[in-house]
Amino acid sequence: MADTQQVDETTGAAQDVKAERKAAKLAQRINAFAKEHGGAEGHVEYIGQRGARIVLVGADGAWGDVVAPTFTIAEEAVKKAGITVHETFDGEFAAKIKTGPYEWKRMAGIQLGAPNNG
Repeated sequence: MADTQQVDETTGAAQDVKAERKAAKLAQRINAFAKEHGGAEGHVEYIGQRGARIVLVGADGAWGDVVAPTFTIAEEAVKKAGITVHETFDGEFAAKIKTGPYEWKRMAGIQLGAPNNG
């Protein structure tokens, strides 16, 4: 007699629906960012078990990010949002980011005497 295993197909389907909803919510956030900043471009980067980070750069130089639970969901989100996605975060793309005093202070952190967060 052969061993058989029952497969619950609803689990896979339910997971697909959940992933689709998450991608749609992320796409809404991406579109809101793009609307606020005159358009947007992005880059998807795998960040390990935490998922994938979608870095967004607005047409006005503002930047932000959103984190997706998986790389696949991140790719689906940027596809749904319809933004230009760069394969790499190269110099040309990075040069579009405009940083202000706040970012410079945060990047320099303790070197400038800023209070540490520890």
